[in-house]
Amino acid sequence: MPLHRKAEEAGIISPIELALLARVFQATGRTGENETDREARASRILGYYLAGIDDESELITLARQPLQR
Repeated sequence: MPLHRKAEEAGIISPIELALLARVFQATGRTGENETDREARASRILGYYLAGIDDESELITLARQPLQR
């Protein structure tokens, strides 16, 4: 799972944190996503979490929004 691998790379090992991030990852999946899309979504979720956003519903909302440049 991309999210688990990204979380390990970031040093997040708490089962509670991983469970939260996994729920967000699962809730935000889209039909037809490829591995690159899943990796990008996992990185985005993890980035928001590491930035201090730890509310599950807020993470879901942010992860569903397209990236802005």
